[in-house]
Amino acid sequence: MRNTTFGLLLICVAALHADASQEAQLRRFIRSRRNSSNANNIDEPRVGITNTTSSLREYSTHDMANLKAADKIHVLPGQPSGTIGLSQYGGYVTVHKKDGQALFYYFVEAATDAAAKPLLLWLNGGPGCSSLGYGAMMEVGPFRVNKDKRTLSENMHAWTKVANVIFLESPVGVGFSYSNKTLDFHLSGDKSTADDTFVFLLNWLERFPEYKGRPFYISGESYGGHYVPQLAATILSHNLENSSTRTSINLQGILVGNPYLDANMNAKGEVDYLWSHGMISDEAWASITKKCSLDQRGYKACVTDMHGADQSNIDPYDIYASVCLEGPIETQYRSRYTPRSYDICSDRYVYVYLNDPRVQKALHARPKEWTHCTSEIAWMDAPASMVPTLKWLIEQHLPVWLYSGDFDSVCPFIATRYTIKDLGLNVTEPWRPWIVNERDEVGGHVQGYTGGLVFATVRAAGHAVPSHQPEAALVLVSSFLNGTLPPSDKWW
Repeated sequence: MRNTTFGLLLICVAALHADASQEAQLRRFIRSRRNSSNANNIDEPRVGITNTTSSLREYSTHDMANLKAADKIHVLPGQPSGTIGLSQYGGYVTVHKKDGQALFYYFVEAATDAAAKPLLLWLNGGPGCSSLGYGAMMEVGPFRVNKDKRTLSENMHAWTKVANVIFLESPVGVGFSYSNKTLDFHLSGDKSTADDTFVFLLNWLERFPEYKGRPFYISGESYGGHYVPQLAATILSHNLENSSTRTSINLQGILVGNPYLDANMNAKGEVDYLWSHGMISDEAWASITKKCSLDQRGYKACVTDMHGADQSNIDPYDIYASVCLEGPIETQYRSRYTPRSYDICSDRYVYVYLNDPRVQKALHARPKEWTHCTSEIAWMDAPASMVPTLKWLIEQHLPVWLYSGDFDSVCPFIATRYTIKDLGLNVTEPWRPWIVNERDEVGGHVQGYTGGLVFATVRAAGHAVPSHQPEAALVLVSSFLNGTLPPSDKWW
């Protein structure tokens, strides 16, 4: 009876958390920045590791190899029998011992030949959303939560087929990550998130020393357009400034999907996308462009017009996908186009599953009410543009790959194109289609630039590309890790 009551309560509460999604979190962040009195100020871009060295000295020398065995996950509740041998770990890494701050991670080794495969970190955005709930359970991890909310099915296009993947819940306060001082939640920002993630990695590598020096890549999506480049800059900056004590983080490239990179270019791209896809009128588009200088700072006047299309029952993060209707039993408002593998209600299933006490125990997580995103975090700093940071990474010869699902209107591919234009790079590989499988199915289009930048679109995918088009996403990440553009058919 107790388990039945618990399940019914979680189903009801899940509906209350429908707006606590990665997408809603990003929308709130964008609006808060526009409405802030400091919305027109551009914070300095983060290219450095100020205050990280002291943290490094304090925490990186601890011997944590004995904790690896304790983090071993033997089996998750409802795990498919054919995956029982999968090597997976879950637990906490302390990033600030004095303040009692620890980040929760879920790590899955590659299904085959793990010792020969690279290490990849996945970061979801928000800011303030869970890489466990989204990245691991809905996108690139080895499992999907079934509709019964109790069992798992195997993700046949998991990125663990090509890499050993860490899913990190960051910053503190997100998911199972915690701080003993709740005040810390109101001091979060881009700088502290990059620093804490850097310290996490150093400590995690002490716990898993076999991965020291292994080719390492950072990936993510959405507000990961901030997280990923800034973490990369922190790692490279430390290695450059401390050449005699280089870290064991062998960073080889970054990959970000539907990235939020530049506030002004994202706004311009969103308006142009909505208009070009028939979601706002010619008159609304003309009004927005007349009132606002979207290439410049200061565009508060156009917020109302810009979001006029959001009132309809259309998901702006995938304008052609189904919409999950509210209610104790999840139903879907069907659109004309819905990918076979995509279930828009899956976040509800994940919410119930990760709040099952048996699951939390198996993951070695502290018992708590887990949510996809947290509203407790107040964001203190965020550069208006990541262009300076991206330029610096490219100057350091770090491969930078950006990709965009072409059904996303909030971080649309048009906005990413505008930002790439601001980088001032020359084209080295002309725009062309790329294919997914032996059927020569077009996965999207790709273009290469000087300095190792690559931009790819993913056809018929929304904001979370690996959820919408998992096969195409796996082809894309495989190409990225191999350092080659995704394949083209011979006649292209």
